[in-house]
Amino acid sequence: MPISENELDQARVAWGDALIAIAKAYEADGIDGARGVAEGVLDAAYGYNLGPVLFKPTLASGEKTFRPTRKGALSYFVGHDEDFPLDGGFGIKGWREVTSETSATFIEGDVAMWMGWVTMTDKDGNVTKVDKSWGYKKDAEGTLRIVQHHSSLPYQP
Repeated sequence: MPISENELDQARVAWGDALIAIAKAYEADGIDGARGVAEGVLDAAYGYNLGPVLFKPTLASGEKTFRPTRKGALSYFVGHDEDFPLDGGFGIKGWREVTSETSATFIEGDVAMWMGWVTMTDKDGNVTKVDKSWGYKKDAEGTLRIVQHHSSLPYQP
């Protein structure tokens, strides 16, 4: 069954809600709580069950810039992994609101891509706006899976 624009919208909302849930779990239950929520998010939303995910996080650099494995993605979201010592845990930064603005989408059957801006606000009102692209594939069960996730800070000329 082809992917719909509505499914892409729902996927972005779910991703934002998940980021907020990771942050709140960290505040309530520490790193173990955040890790448990983040593992659930990765299993529910990302396509690591289909193979490597083309994941380039916003705040990653050097040899650990790209995160094709679930372990690398988990570390990016919650940190506390000696294999990824530069990760501060993007998901545990107190996020409270996530919105997105679409630039363009591409849908071809069970594969879709989205590109635009994602704006995240933390509990202190600090706003981070990133350039983001997601690629999705619908799996055999009909679940939309993130198979490509690229995020970067806007270019500052």
